[in-house]
Amino acid sequence: MIRLNKTSDAKRYHPAYLLVELFAFLRNSFFFILFLFIFNYGVTEGWIFWAKIVFVVAAAFTVGKIFLSWWLHTYEVDSKSITLREGVFVKKVRTIAFDRVQNKKTSTTFIHNWFGLTSLTLETGTSSEDASVRFPVLKRQEADDIVHAIERGTAKVALPAEQEDGEEAEGLEAQPPKTERREYFRSTQRDTLRAAFTSLSFLAIFPLLLALYFQIDDFFSLEDEAENVFLYFADHLWLLAPLFVVAILISSVIGYVQTTIRYGNYRIEADRDRIYITRGVGQVHTFTIQRNKVQAIQIEQPLLKRLWGIVEIKLISAEAMSVEEGPATNSLYPFMKTKEAYRLLTELLPQYTVQDNLRRLPRNTIWLKLIRPYYVTAIALAALWFIRPSLLWVAGILFALSVGSRLFDYFFTRYALEGDSIQIRTGGFTTTTFITRRERIQEIEVSQSRLQRAFGVGSLGFTNRAKPIHVSSIQDVPDELRHEFKHWFVQRRVKLE
Repeated sequence: MIRLNKTSDAKRYHPAYLLVELFAFLRNSFFFILFLFIFNYGVTEGWIFWAKIVFVVAAAFTVGKIFLSWWLHTYEVDSKSITLREGVFVKKVRTIAFDRVQNKKTSTTFIHNWFGLTSLTLETGTSSEDASVRFPVLKRQEADDIVHAIERGTAKVALPAEQEDGEEAEGLEAQPPKTERREYFRSTQRDTLRAAFTSLSFLAIFPLLLALYFQIDDFFSLEDEAENVFLYFADHLWLLAPLFVVAILISSVIGYVQTTIRYGNYRIEADRDRIYITRGVGQVHTFTIQRNKVQAIQIEQPLLKRLWGIVEIKLISAEAMSVEEGPATNSLYPFMKTKEAYRLLTELLPQYTVQDNLRRLPRNTIWLKLIRPYYVTAIALAALWFIRPSLLWVAGILFALSVGSRLFDYFFTRYALEGDSIQIRTGGFTTTTFITRRERIQEIEVSQSRLQRAFGVGSLGFTNRAKPIHVSSIQDVPDELRHEFKHWFVQRRVKLE
């Protein structure tokens, strides 16, 4: 038997909070600082001068708010809940019960590493603006203690029927049974190389150099020099090959480093109840999700990944994904071989098995897809006709791409409705496979346009609980599937989470 700790005193964040928030402000303001105080260093009049004044005032206000936030914001963790006291000008107190927490995420930047700290985000699964509970800086041991306290607090423990010699039941707590945490995947250097190539990160240097050129050209007028350089290389074409090779090598190194920072040391682990995903070198992100909280599986495969036999499997859950953390951490590695990814999915979430016996759309729907209006092409054609008639051929290219996309969409679209599971695959140049179970679907929609009625087909859609709400749909399915889908849905039995 373990006695629960008494409610702890309110704590203030580690002083490193000031550095973390200040660095975030400088990172978000980098281009403003570069433009106002580097490229326009000597400008002391006009709108740029006033923009400098506004920026300095805003920066001073932000720095002051960061300090006040560190001084005024506190948190308190007891045996059943977390209490946050926030706000600088308007005070706010939030209390989050442990049983509302669904997923946990951590993010460790290089500043956190300097002080042996990390950040912790708890997702409650609610739809309000306070769905996330974020601790910007915590000692790593303290973050682990909070996670363990939540796991203990949400475990269902039966108290003993009898107490020995009048022993008080107050404060009783039993540790939830521990299960072995097994590693299912760890990325290798070969995986990182494949990720760097298929993500085309080795080409990132070229748009960066082009953007930098236009920025500098606005202030130093490089057009004449650029024209002279172009004429020189036009007379010495043999120099272009080695320069291109050098540029590709430099860009490849930069792309590999970027990929390593984002996806290096990618690990997928799991125990009986949870899946643990860790990624990143230098800046480490972790994501934890309960297996029974997974609402659906989404498999994405752009054209380049399809050619290389690579897929990205995402776990759709009811928690609010944080955009600020960069690439999604809820992915079973975005650059995994198809067979390996499907095998891993079967081991982690056997209830979401990828089916092979998918049905195709009726043959006549290929004509339905081709005769639908081409709105993008029409708008481009009208705009080019009035603005630049000499570029009307661009509209022809858009039309050809649209036709190709619709043909691909017909050939790749598949569906399966079997047991309690539904699987749909849609898309042309990028295919998306969505798998969910009947009890996870919140609502459905079945529709049929006049054009579809002429071909004996319709559309169906369904909604899963996620943040934001995830809506899936498939067009031009046969009428019998629409009726079968409605009958299939009303027979569902929702499982209580």
